Amino acid sequence: MPDNLIVTRAEAEAASVFKPSSGFHDVLVVPGEQMQLVWARLEPDYPYPMHSHPHDQVSVLIEGRLRLTVGDETRVIEPGDMWHAPAGVEHGGEVLDGKPVVFVDVYSPASDRVKERIVAFSRDS
Repeated sequence: MPDNLIVTRAEAEAASVFKPSSGFHDVLVVPGEQMQLVWARLEPDYPYPMHSHPHDQVSVLIEGRLRLTVGDETRVIEPGDMWHAPAGVEHGGEVLDGKPVVFVDVYSPASDRVKERIVAFSRDS
């Protein structure tokens, strides 16, 4: 059984790695075999460019406001709002109000691409 079955927001944030090229702080909290859970923070003044990937993404905004586009739909979302970006569907957005956004992503099926790009959570970080 994995060691990290319960992870606090503070632990995820402390273990996250900042990527200056993208403005993201992120950490792979659950590196599951069927799905993955990522904690992410995007700083203001960085783009959240339109992109797609070969796995489904379901996300919940925890903090901040984001003008989000998924496919042909664009909306301003706030804490507690959710979105689904099916595999292959373009999505991205813009951080609003000059404050960072924090969200949790769940990817399914699990992806080697996510494991390669995002550092796995460790309490020893």
